[in-house]
Amino acid sequence: MPTAKSPRKGSLQFWPRKRAKKFLPRVNWKIVSDENVKGLKGFICYKAGMKSAIVKDSTEHSMTKGKRIAVPVTILECPSMKIFSVRFYKDGVVNKEIIVEESLKDKELKKKVKLPKVSKKKLDDVKLGGFDNITVIVYSQVKKTNLKKTPDLSEISVVGNDVGEKLKFVKENAGKEISVSDIFEKGQLVDVRGLTTGRGLSGPVKRFGITLKSHKSEKGRRRPGSLGPWHPARVTFRAPQAGQLGMFTRLIYNNKILDLGKAEDKFKNIKNYGDLKTDYIIIRGSIQGPSKRQLLLTASLRPTKKQTKKKLEVLEIR
Repeated sequence: MPTAKSPRKGSLQFWPRKRAKKFLPRVNWKIVSDENVKGLKGFICYKAGMKSAIVKDSTEHSMTKGKRIAVPVTILECPSMKIFSVRFYKDGVVNKEIIVEESLKDKELKKKVKLPKVSKKKLDDVKLGGFDNITVIVYSQVKKTNLKKTPDLSEISVVGNDVGEKLKFVKENAGKEISVSDIFEKGQLVDVRGLTTGRGLSGPVKRFGITLKSHKSEKGRRRPGSLGPWHPARVTFRAPQAGQLGMFTRLIYNNKILDLGKAEDKFKNIKNYGDLKTDYIIIRGSIQGPSKRQLLLTASLRPTKKQTKKKLEVLEIR
């Protein structure tokens, strides 16, 4: 009988397999396109749950064109955001950061960040010479939802051709609420960044997908047959072993926005979530993480023609 061969178990693309340090990951905004977004390149949302949507398919050359079809969708609640501070970059390093005066009055924000009593620096006093880029630290108005009171903060890039154009947008929106409809549109493709569901300590079968051994095995069925050779006399990191599973940062590309708008009592009693009170987004397909998980929506990094040309009109949510 020939020797049984199979591909190695468990991708080495993601390493180390341990819990992420924070819920909202950092983003390399330089490579994210700003063609189809307005103002900011990203938005903080919260996963409410999944439903089935009855949609009308109007995609050209589709086998179901003109028909009603059922597709799985994920509902995200997107409370408005506010600008906390502005970061000015020079040679790829933060050269100056100015806190917006209006954010110093937010009581819930004080629980998350240590705030000075008075902001000494002001946006109007900034001279643009010498700065390469501008980004903003935004925080979500999550107290408007049923989830919690403490806001989530994230650094998001500003859309603009030059630093002056970006600073103009920041000055116009400092202290104002930014809604998700100000940034994204219906039918657009977005990428979703966030953490997967935490599974805790898991064995190598569930964690890496190794095959169960024979029922006659002497030392357990759900463990690897060998941890490695005699020499080198050590266990390599490639050997599938038990450890942390879940709570990993993952990115899901090219999610189609089927609908967005104000909740207005449209979605109630969602399992493990409750009622939606603010803005919402309906995205086709599933998204990582459990309900109530904070996620970061960004402009599509590498849109595909297959996903871009799809045209689906939501008729009913079940």
